[in-house]
Amino acid sequence: MHSTSAPTPLVPRAAAAVLAVLLAACCLCAGLFTAPAANADEWRDKEYWLADSGITKAWEVSKGAGVKVAVIDSGIDAQHPDLKGAVVGGYDASGSGQPDGQKSVGSKPEHGTLVATMLAGRGHQPASPSPSPSPGPQGTPPDGIVGVAPEAQLLSVSTWLGSANPSGKSDQDQIPEAVRWAVDNGAKVINISLGSTTPQWPQSWDAAFLYAEQKDVVIVAAAGNRVGGNTQVGAPATIPGVLTVAGLDRRNLASVDASSQGISIGVAAPAENLLGGLPGGSYAEWAGTSGSTPIVAGVAALIRSKWPDMSAEQVINRIVSTAKDAGTPGKDPLYGYGILNAEAALKADVPQVSVNPLGTVAEWIRVHRRGNAAPATPLPTATSVPSAAPTLPEATVPAAKAPSQRDSAIGAAVVIGFAVLFVAIIAGAAIQLGRAARNPALAREEPETGLVERVHSRSNPHITDRGAS
Repeated sequence: MHSTSAPTPLVPRAAAAVLAVLLAACCLCAGLFTAPAANADEWRDKEYWLADSGITKAWEVSKGAGVKVAVIDSGIDAQHPDLKGAVVGGYDASGSGQPDGQKSVGSKPEHGTLVATMLAGRGHQPASPSPSPSPGPQGTPPDGIVGVAPEAQLLSVSTWLGSANPSGKSDQDQIPEAVRWAVDNGAKVINISLGSTTPQWPQSWDAAFLYAEQKDVVIVAAAGNRVGGNTQVGAPATIPGVLTVAGLDRRNLASVDASSQGISIGVAAPAENLLGGLPGGSYAEWAGTSGSTPIVAGVAALIRSKWPDMSAEQVINRIVSTAKDAGTPGKDPLYGYGILNAEAALKADVPQVSVNPLGTVAEWIRVHRRGNAAPATPLPTATSVPSAAPTLPEATVPAAKAPSQRDSAIGAAVVIGFAVLFVAIIAGAAIQLGRAARNPALAREEPETGLVERVHSRSNPHITDRGAS
């Protein structure tokens, strides 16, 4: 088909080759600047447990406002972007930290901040204005880690465990002191993501845990990790009345590495491929029941916010009675009462109970401490036995794993791929430039491409359009 248009000058093949070079350069730059990076947005997107455990649905009822949760751990970095405004108080029970409990101490100093961000992280405002700084069905969620109870308040209680404490204070001194301080300073929920290799606890702990029980405080503790040497649940998760949390893998099966077993387990929650914040403002992947525990403690905070007058016994009963049964029918030593279901815990009609389904430390003391009745009113200060040997010689304080190498590998693959493409296009363009310079007649598009071909014909000055019929 011929056109009556005026003749069009020859489009040099050199120009096309230059254009190809520019395109290749642009592709290379795009690869460098768009390669995946471990930014806060990507970390938040990986918080699979928020949906899988029914937490996003539970947010329709409560986000934990007005509830104080004490984190007895290695200390919390309150300056982390996702914890701004969340930490409202603190205390150092180790004797080696800061008075406000916000200095990271112990063998795994990052541990407390990881726990805190999973429990009550608030995320942070993205670079561009967001309609809403609060997560949930309304508005746009913030960047960073959003915790299970993003409107709860945190109390940071620092303890030194896992290695020799410079101050000389043992776990027998620190744990009861930390529990008492948390209770006296308004904590309605206490998170203890620390464990031991023995189910026994020193008598010095009795009065402190009894004090929390009598003051109507929910204590949530980690079952411990097999990979850390805990084949059975260790103290304080064995103390009656404590809500003990076992760990699950991504298939909702008992985690082989991250969960011990025992009759004191109350409920199971995700323990693998977890994400949390590190002191200084960065993020990390980690695993263990230390991460399962703040998920459950966060749900306890949601319940206590929705029903401020509900007793600790009722709160625990709500969590365990609405759990999805797993493993052996009924309560078992791997899953306890079942898998956490936060939505049901906040929305189901749960009958009231008169006692804690996980027992009471008061009754245990009466029966097991040489038949002596539990004191009606515990002493106002922590009891300690300095001469006794430490009970937690190998405290379970899992280290944070390095960020996933998968993301880094993807980013590297993208950059390398674009680089190879860039080199290939450059080489092809150079060859074509050489051929075009030696033989101008080669300046034609291949007919099978279907693209419009414009060539300058000596016999006919008109334009030939092979792309048209």
